[in-house]
Amino acid sequence: MTDKYILLATCSDKVGITALITDVIAQHQSNILHLDHFTEYDDSQNAEGQLYLRLEFEKIESLKDDLENTLTKHQINYNLFDNQHKTKIGLFVSKEDHAFNEILLRVNRNELPAEIVCVVSNHENNRQFAETLNIPFYYVPNTEDKEVVENKILKICSENHVELIVLAKYMQILSDHFVNHYPNQIINIHHSFLPSFIGANPYKQAWHRGVKLVGATSHYVTSDLDEGPIIDQDVIRINHRYNVQDLRKIGRHVESSVLAQAVEYHVLHKVIVTANHKTVVFT
Repeated sequence: MTDKYILLATCSDKVGITALITDVIAQHQSNILHLDHFTEYDDSQNAEGQLYLRLEFEKIESLKDDLENTLTKHQINYNLFDNQHKTKIGLFVSKEDHAFNEILLRVNRNELPAEIVCVVSNHENNRQFAETLNIPFYYVPNTEDKEVVENKILKICSENHVELIVLAKYMQILSDHFVNHYPNQIINIHHSFLPSFIGANPYKQAWHRGVKLVGATSHYVTSDLDEGPIIDQDVIRINHRYNVQDLRKIGRHVESSVLAQAVEYHVLHKVIVTANHKTVVFT
């Protein structure tokens, strides 16, 4: 694998921004391997657009400081990543294992540039899967006050240097205090029936209503429950022949796939969260 830098950048759109960046890269004899960009305009007439950029280019040590100085000088917001660094994931799970195992297996097959450094759960059900892959498993039951429980989990994440938390059907609502420790670094998955069929047994509720699509949504977690910036979504068409168990089976499949795709986008540094809490995802 080629050693490379990955740059995510955003600023007000104006002539010459892309050239400014590519010129610095060229001056250091670094080859650009991939470049993608997108300009977004709001509904206001004559409004200034917002430019979003993603570049991959060969890693040249002398390039980093020069590029960062140029970006800062021109008031370009940016993040610069080294592709040799594997994102450290804290994988959270409750009882259901489908989304949890999908992430475990994809990381174990080296399909994602990531390392699962710990598994946190409020149930013991999935301990065997984690320990089979020699991943530390932390059982943190909900037997104490929420603040105490969350502080224990934050300590676990800190000690394991977690950079991304993946909620693989972790059936607990995280407090604002917890979420604020990991802004745009917590990914959740849920069925896409929301805001309909809230609460227990959503698939049974959906079956009673005769839904024709089963879907899932992955998003970053914010203080607004299930309303964080959306990373990925998918649906599967169904018909009247499907019973509740069929719906649950298909739901598990699409949830696993959509969560894994969102994690992949994140660890490949393909996601920018905009100022209005949307995402630009460079697929």
